[in-house]
Amino acid sequence: MKLDAFYDHLTYKLQFRQYTIDGYKRVLNKVFRDLDALDVKPKQAEDWMLNMQKKKYSSSHINNTANILEKYIKFIGNEVKLIRVKKTKPLIKDTLTEGEVARIIAACGNSREKAMIGLLAYSGIRANELCGLRNFDIDLDNGVVSVIDGKGGKDGVCYIPSECCKMVGEYLREYSTNPHLFKTLVKKTRYTTWALRKLVKKVAKKAGIAKRVYPHLFRHSLATNLVKKGANIITVQSQLRHERLETTQIYIRSFPERIQDEYRFFKPQYV
Repeated sequence: MKLDAFYDHLTYKLQFRQYTIDGYKRVLNKVFRDLDALDVKPKQAEDWMLNMQKKKYSSSHINNTANILEKYIKFIGNEVKLIRVKKTKPLIKDTLTEGEVARIIAACGNSREKAMIGLLAYSGIRANELCGLRNFDIDLDNGVVSVIDGKGGKDGVCYIPSECCKMVGEYLREYSTNPHLFKTLVKKTRYTTWALRKLVKKVAKKAGIAKRVYPHLFRHSLATNLVKKGANIITVQSQLRHERLETTQIYIRSFPERIQDEYRFFKPQYV
């Protein structure tokens, strides 16, 4: 079947990771369902993209869909160049304050929950990366978390303070964690991002947080709280493991008052 062959192509030829392939499947399944066909013609794809623009989908969603359809149509033997929408520069909003993060951590019901939430909050690690952590990826003596095969297949490190090390240490003393640091309680298999989202939502509700709280929000919140406290942009980039500085600068753009405060502090004394 062409569709199975396409997914095999993504896996073995292009070396795409499973969560990327799952994204391809979600988009293509919607296209196939609405068109009632697997053999998508270039004109159908163009009409589909035009309809997405009319419905005012986000630029990222439109551009990702265009990329997916182009690859699939090329694989089944046609060529098409679909539209791309110019991305607007986003701003980070509705992040968690230090006080709100503290309330969420305090609302955790046990050392396991506290270790997971603590790592999300202090390290800025991504949900899938946290679920993939193994015992030896955490160096509690030096406060270092090694991220192996993270986003884009890249390795890196991020740092955690003694407070977070203590949380993880208490968890390790109470739970069996080999080989993955976090496992499901019943089947003892690797913890899932779905379960992590559910846990975060539950604890945030218990803490009385009115905002929508999800795992990646802790990453945004760490960055914005670091920026608000005067952290160097290079420090934030390193902690989040951004390949490009432009990606990190979104947090500076989102809080222009930080730039004004820094300017006032460092301005020359002419008079």
